[in-house]
Amino acid sequence: MSREIQLTFDARDPRALSAFWRDALDYVIPGPPGVELAEGDDPLAAWDEFLARVGVPAEERNARSAVEDPDGRGPRVFFQRVPEGKTAKNRVHLDIRAAPGLQGAERMAALEAECDRLVSLGATRVRRHEPAPPFSGGHIVMADPEGNEFCLD
Repeated sequence: MSREIQLTFDARDPRALSAFWRDALDYVIPGPPGVELAEGDDPLAAWDEFLARVGVPAEERNARSAVEDPDGRGPRVFFQRVPEGKTAKNRVHLDIRAAPGLQGAERMAALEAECDRLVSLGATRVRRHEPAPPFSGGHIVMADPEGNEFCLD
């Protein structure tokens, strides 16, 4: 039997980081327990209302956030506020499979297009690795708005 997993990020600003990864992965921010969100409702506003209603102080309402795959295939990604900042390279990172099945110039063009989209969302381009057959099709290393490295693969 396989296990479900959740990926967890330590963060300075869990809500902002969850909004970035929501858009990067085409995920959604789930609504609070027992709250049905209508099309177009802001899930973060719904969380603010819910947390106020259950007595969570305003300064604690950005302590955690999450994003989920709307199709239920990918893992849930959870963001928790921590007091310390990022100090070293990630030991684990996400690969966004932005060009599956593509090779050569077509692959790198698809990765560059996705890189441009993610930069417009707040990511930083770190470096490009050219294809080196037979083991590497090429990839782009990036960092999210809090400096967590990830790759476009």
